[in-house]
Amino acid sequence: MKNYKLTIQYDGTNYSGWQIQENSVTIQQKITGAIEIILKEKVNLIGSGRTDAGVHAIGQTANFKTEKNFDLYKFQYSLNSILPQDISIYNMEEVSENFHARFDAAKRSYIYLISGHKSPFFHMYSLYYSSKLDLIYLNKLTKVILGEHDFTSFCKKSTEAQNKFCTIDTAYWKETRGFIFFLIEADRFLHGMVRTIVGTLLYAHKNHYDEKYISQVFSSRERSSAFEAVPAKGLFLYKVKY
Repeated sequence: MKNYKLTIQYDGTNYSGWQIQENSVTIQQKITGAIEIILKEKVNLIGSGRTDAGVHAIGQTANFKTEKNFDLYKFQYSLNSILPQDISIYNMEEVSENFHARFDAAKRSYIYLISGHKSPFFHMYSLYYSSKLDLIYLNKLTKVILGEHDFTSFCKKSTEAQNKFCTIDTAYWKETRGFIFFLIEADRFLHGMVRTIVGTLLYAHKNHYDEKYISQVFSSRERSSAFEAVPAKGLFLYKVKY
């Protein structure tokens, strides 16, 4: 049995997220269908994790197994030929048979993109935020979320996971070429967690709250204590580390 790892890029605008679900068009559904057309057999495509509706990816990963032998370059070319323009198989490689895209992932990182100016070219991929942002202040607030915490307050109430502890290794704000990037890396993320963190930090910045506010949001363990999530269009799954 051969096992293949895919590195995937996609524009999530027109999809109901990564995971296959009834009566919805998803990324996983599109890629699985394309692979099955080429192989002429059913496959189980395993993603590194879910992305919500409207969220994009620069480095999503997935794997599938098959008994069939084929040329990797030709298969990747054929796969990209079948897939719609907003989904791309950026890389494809054979990996060990026991590799699992989700369970073997050690770290995942996301980027949230904010534009300080209105642009017809970036409005689908960034949050337009007209107010001036103090990145020193934002980074000071952001330090509170580093380390291991219970992120109950920052995830959707419908989140299935019983364990809501996550360890944030990296989180910072940076400005470059007229855009502001928020990068966050952790061992795992909960449903809606990154967008709620960004929304809450921006809210704290706007109201000149200090680090105690963020700590109070954590300790309340209530989603209502955090601010509303920012739009999905500015969020990108950046990288998955193994």
